[in-house]
Amino acid sequence: MTPKDMMVVDANAEAMGISRSSLMENAGCSLAQKIVEIIEPSRVTIFAGVGGNGGDGFVAARHLLNYGFEVEVLLLGHPCQFRSRETRNNWQVLERIDSILSDLRIKTVNDSSQINETESDVVVDALLGTGVHGKIREPISTAIDALNQSRGVKVAVDIPSGLDPLTGVVSHKAVQADHTITFHSKKIGLEKAMTDYVGTIHVCDIGIPRDAELYTGPGDLLRLQGRDQKSHKGQNGRVLVIGGSKDYSGAPALAALAALGAGVDISIVACPKIVSSNIRSFSPDIIVKSLPSDAILPSDVDNILKSTENVDSVIMGCGIGTEEGTKVAVNQILENIEKPVLLDADALKLVDLDIISTELELVLTPHSAEFKKVFDKGVPKDLDDKIGLIRNLTLKNSFTILLKGEIDVIGQNGLFKLNKTGNPGMTVGGTGDCLAGLVGGLMAQGYSGFESAFIGAYINGKAGNHAQDKFGYNFTATQLLGFIPQVMKP
Repeated sequence: MTPKDMMVVDANAEAMGISRSSLMENAGCSLAQKIVEIIEPSRVTIFAGVGGNGGDGFVAARHLLNYGFEVEVLLLGHPCQFRSRETRNNWQVLERIDSILSDLRIKTVNDSSQINETESDVVVDALLGTGVHGKIREPISTAIDALNQSRGVKVAVDIPSGLDPLTGVVSHKAVQADHTITFHSKKIGLEKAMTDYVGTIHVCDIGIPRDAELYTGPGDLLRLQGRDQKSHKGQNGRVLVIGGSKDYSGAPALAALAALGAGVDISIVACPKIVSSNIRSFSPDIIVKSLPSDAILPSDVDNILKSTENVDSVIMGCGIGTEEGTKVAVNQILENIEKPVLLDADALKLVDLDIISTELELVLTPHSAEFKKVFDKGVPKDLDDKIGLIRNLTLKNSFTILLKGEIDVIGQNGLFKLNKTGNPGMTVGGTGDCLAGLVGGLMAQGYSGFESAFIGAYINGKAGNHAQDKFGYNFTATQLLGFIPQVMKP
């Protein structure tokens, strides 16, 4: 698990009703219990930073007092620098404990000269955790030296300070822990790091439900990157929607508009001439490339492939129709395209998956009937069976599947996520096109097909929930589109 994954899970747990203060209390309590398992009650010094890692240390200090330890807490920084209300609250609890009647001593350290050698039997690193960035600054740098020079048992909270939580690399200096106490799941950097730094790793359950990790939630929006303030037109993604036919003009327009809602700069629709005027009328924000035929045919393939050279992702299938010539065109495009592709709607009925390169970033977004058409397999009713089916298929193939339903199942390479945002009002036509546009728009911005699929599913369903709150179940896909920016707002 990466630090970003852990932030996501924390936020999703909070959305489920589990407060951050509860998680910090559980983490600090688990930390204290592990220390008790490691050593008999004795003297402990906790080096604490101003972030959540320090807050875990403050909670542990309180519990260690109750276990009979003499506790010294060194806060490296000033209380005004605390990064969360939970950390501040737990520091204030320590301040209120009577130092005369207890074995607690607390001290704030603002300068490295205030850090002395410690003779404690246990020294706890609650300094940086996953918050390390570049060279270690003072007074943290001196604190790490003091920790490493101590003869006591060295315990790191979550991850040794100075160790890169993603790579396990130490670029400057890091605590050399005898034990690392991490929470919920082992961080990826711990698995890659040298034992000299992490020592024995203990993973503690702090009460985060498995659902916070498996189901999408508001925390997953933290995966989205902020826009570069110096970016220029097109730098935030260009999408090409290939679709439309004489009977369907709204579908590609909805997908193109949803892609814009996902944050892309430019959204283009390549469509038959017969529907180009209708699609232009939807919005002046869409660029429309009119193709000469009344359907997308093999004669259009070269023109379409040339258009893909200047975009970052392609959405194909929305309203595209099922003519035999269109089937040939769809598969010729897929044989030759080099950009990430999302296949939806009619394209799923036309595609021959055997011809597609395993190197192609591909996302399929079928509902149950389309799934049966593509894979010649029915979709089971039981959720566990659905998950098993998607996991097996994606282990054997290189693409991502977003199986739409009451609970969406999203899978890639055996990994899976679930999404339960949405409501019965989303059976209205066009909401699937909005989903395709959202996922394709995220792919255009550099997110993987898997991430784009489960984040897009969450956003689409959440926008549908907002639409249902305002209009009841009788809302339209166009009305859903209007709520996408609201859902994506940080």
